[in-house]
Amino acid sequence: MKKVILIGFAALFMMACNTKNETGSDSKMENKIEMGNPADVQVTEGGVFKMQGLPYAYNALEPFIDARTMEIHYSRHHLGYANNLNKAVEGTEMVNMSIEEVLKGLNPENAALRNNGGGYYNHNLFWEVLGPDKGGVPQGILADAINRDFGSFNEFKKLFTEAATKQFGSGWAWLVANKEGKLSIISTPNQDNPLMEKLGYTGTPIFAIDVWEHAYYLHYQNKRKDYVEAVFSVVNWDKVTEKYNTAIFKD
Repeated sequence: MKKVILIGFAALFMMACNTKNETGSDSKMENKIEMGNPADVQVTEGGVFKMQGLPYAYNALEPFIDARTMEIHYSRHHLGYANNLNKAVEGTEMVNMSIEEVLKGLNPENAALRNNGGGYYNHNLFWEVLGPDKGGVPQGILADAINRDFGSFNEFKKLFTEAATKQFGSGWAWLVANKEGKLSIISTPNQDNPLMEKLGYTGTPIFAIDVWEHAYYLHYQNKRKDYVEAVFSVVNWDKVTEKYNTAIFKD
């Protein structure tokens, strides 16, 4: 008797599962999250600092950075910084400045401008120095500078990873260059960045990794070091080299 009851229960369970699949209520399609187009993400009308655009699709950096994280990071966090930056500069002379000029002359007591101006600039740079089918090691003038100032690329990567993983709480790790081309690694809290001269920083940022939790937590949870390692698999070293050249030859 018990055997009959168990067989009957199993049959009912299978029928219920099949019914769900037929109606689609438990199908993968229903659970699939639709990704928008990064090009559709725009600041509130009238804002002078625009979204510069994500130069690849949300899923382009997978499996290293997942599409859902990219979509949330770009279309919500980055867009939020851009909109709040525009509110902070509205009605001031800063509407006619570049973001670099705004940050270099920043009054650190202006929290709205410091947080949102930094968040806007930092993310623009972050998206630029990443790319699909990238990674590897730098070449040419940047490789020479890394070898000169850190001993080797592996030593640079080790030191940079330490800076990124040891940054307490939210923040950024940076590779910066001075006018003579010397490279340094620094970390900053929150949305501070090396352009904020009145905070005591110097140098031009040419590469950065975002270590705010929203940049990695969906996929990596508390494994920040794994995330940093993954980012190195999608670094666009050609773009970083371009920024290095600009930093040392801009005058």
